Amino acid sequence: MGIIRTDKWLLEHYESPLHVCEKLEDYFQATALEIYDYLYVHGMYHPVNNGMNHLKPLLKANPWKVIQDEYHTLQELWGGPDIPIFIFPFNDSDSELTMHTGGKSGLAFRDKLFLFLSKENSELEIRALFTHEYNHVCRLEKYRKKEEDYTLLDTIILEGLAEYAVKERYGGNYQANWISAYVEVELEKLWKTIIYPNQNVRKNDYKHQELLFGSNKYPKMIGYCVGYYLVTRYLETNNISTSELLVHSSREIAHEKTDGSSPSVHPL
Repeated sequence: MGIIRTDKWLLEHYESPLHVCEKLEDYFQATALEIYDYLYVHGMYHPVNNGMNHLKPLLKANPWKVIQDEYHTLQELWGGPDIPIFIFPFNDSDSELTMHTGGKSGLAFRDKLFLFLSKENSELEIRALFTHEYNHVCRLEKYRKKEEDYTLLDTIILEGLAEYAVKERYGGNYQANWISAYVEVELEKLWKTIIYPNQNVRKNDYKHQELLFGSNKYPKMIGYCVGYYLVTRYLETNNISTSELLVHSSREIAHEKTDGSSPSVHPL
C-alpha cells in the first residue's frame, strides 16, 4: 500500500476533518467522529482561518514523496510489512503541544501508520520521525505478542528500539531531547528501583502511562529513558543492530532472567 494520497483528501476537505476521517472508517472499526477525536489527541490538525494558505507550504514540501522514499528503504532494511501510511497537518495551533513535539508527531499501529507534520519540519526531521514510527510497526509485527497483552516493559523496549533506530540512521542530532535527560548511573537506579518492580503493569492501567511519561510521582519521561538505556546497553554489549533485535523478547533485551529473578545490572 505505502503512501495514501491524503494531500488530495486535504485539498478537497481541509475545512472538514470529519469528512477526511470518513475515508479512514475502513481502516478502523469506528466512526469518523471517533477517529478524529483519537487522532486529534495525537496531533492531527484543527482547521484554521485561511486554511488553504496554511496548507500550501506543507503541500509544496511534499512529505508524501519524502516518506515514500524512506518507506521503501526501511521496508527493505528491516523486512517490514506493507502498510498504508497517512500524512496530515500537525495541530500547530496548540502551542504547548508544538513546543513539546517540535511541531510533528506520529502514531503507529501493527497495520497502519500516521504522521502529523508542519511546514517547519525539515526533510531529515520528517525522515527521522518516520524511522521511529515505522520501527514500531516492524516491532509490533515481528515480536509476536498481542498489543492488548503489552506490559510496561514491552512498551519501553518498543520506544527504546525506535529511538535507537533513529540514531543508527540519522545520528544524535535527530533524536528526541529526552534521551539525554539522565546519566547512566541515574538510569540504572531508575531501572532497578522504579521500572523493574513495575515492569508487568499492563498497558490499560493508568499507572502504565505515569511510568512511561512521568508524573508528579515519577521522574519526567522515565519509561522512555530507561527503555532507551536498556536497548542501548543490549545492542552495544552484543554488537548487533536494531534490525536483528526486532524479534527478541523484551525480557531478553532488558537482561531479565526468565525465572523472574532480579535484573542483571551493574551494582550502583
